[in-house]
Amino acid sequence: MKTKVLAIDDSRTIRNLLAATLEEAGFEYVSAVDGREGVDMYEDVAPDVVITDINMPNLDGFGVIEELRGTGINSKVPILVLTTESAPEMKARARNAGATGWITKPFDDASLIFALKRVTGAAAYDVRIHSGYLL
Repeated sequence: MKTKVLAIDDSRTIRNLLAATLEEAGFEYVSAVDGREGVDMYEDVAPDVVITDINMPNLDGFGVIEELRGTGINSKVPILVLTTESAPEMKARARNAGATGWITKPFDDASLIFALKRVTGAAAYDVRIHSGYLL
């Protein structure tokens, strides 16, 4: 079973890069063009993890995090922020809203995949498989 990622970013370039990176790594990839679309499709998509930008039209990343954490529908799904922003106060605001992690653009493919596997528990699964046993 593939890990399903909902990526929310208004940049077509970033969505295309994420699609190529994640699909090649074996993830199921679904995207939204802004925060409102991402929140609206969240329940139907039922992702295992969400990646969101911060600066977007209609609903910014902070609003996405707050709404997803407040829905009561899979409100524990990990949320990674993927953004050009790096100010400590923005990271703290995202963390306080319920973000699980923060990755600064431009992203490194291997680091992004590692972070996704870590927050979804897939990294432990990979270790068990590569060690020659499966629980």
